[in-house]
Amino acid sequence: MKNLIKYIGIGLTLTAIIFSYGSCSKDKTTVINDNKNGNLNKIDVEAQVNSLPKESLSLEELNSLTYIREEEKLAKDVYFTLYNKWGVNIFNNISQSESSHMSAVLNLLNKYNIADPVGTNETGKFANMQLKTLYDHLVSEGNKSTLNAYIVGATIEDLDLYDLKIDLVTIDNQDIRYVYEILLKGSRNHMRSFYKNIINAGGTYTPQYISKEEFKAIINSEMETGN
Repeated sequence: MKNLIKYIGIGLTLTAIIFSYGSCSKDKTTVINDNKNGNLNKIDVEAQVNSLPKESLSLEELNSLTYIREEEKLAKDVYFTLYNKWGVNIFNNISQSESSHMSAVLNLLNKYNIADPVGTNETGKFANMQLKTLYDHLVSEGNKSTLNAYIVGATIEDLDLYDLKIDLVTIDNQDIRYVYEILLKGSRNHMRSFYKNIINAGGTYTPQYISKEEFKAIINSEMETGN
C-alpha cells in the first residue's frame, strides 16, 4: 500500500462490481462471521518477541515497522467505522483482531525504541497522509452498501497480504518475521470471511494485488488457527 497510485483503480473496481451485482436483495444475504483466527494472545506473542534476539535494524525494516503499524490501524479504523454504519458483526470482530495486530507491531516498536506513529490518534487520523487518503476513500465506498463494505474488506486484506510479503523479502530479523507471519495468517483468515460474505450477498471479488493463484489457494482452504 506504499504507492498511492495503486489505489486509483480501487474505486473503479468497486463501482464495476457493484453495478453488476447491486440489484441483489439485502434480505437474501446470509452474513458469515466465522473469524476463527480470533484475537492474538498478546502475552504469548509479546513473550515470543522478547525471547528472540534484538538485532540491528536496516532502514527497510525501520520504515516497514512504522508503516505496518499504521496500516493495521487503517484496517481497524475502516472496519470499526463500517460496523457503526451497518451493524454487521464481521466488521466488529475483525476490527478487534486488527487491534491485536497493532499491539503485536507496537511490541516491536517498543523493543527497538522506535517512536510510535499512531500515538493517541483517533479513528481516521494518520501520520501518513497516503493512509489518510486511502481511509477516506475506502469508508466512502463501504458506506454505499453492505456488499460494497465486504468488498472494501477484501480489498484491504488483499493490500495487506501484498505489502507484508513484499516487506518480508528485505526483512531478516527473526522477531519481525515472526510477527509478520502472524499478520499474514490473520489477513488470510479475514479474506476468507469477507469473500464468503461477498458471495452470499451476490457479489464477486477479483484480487487486485496478490496473484490469482494465491487468492484461490486462500479462499479454497480452511481457516488457520493459533498465533
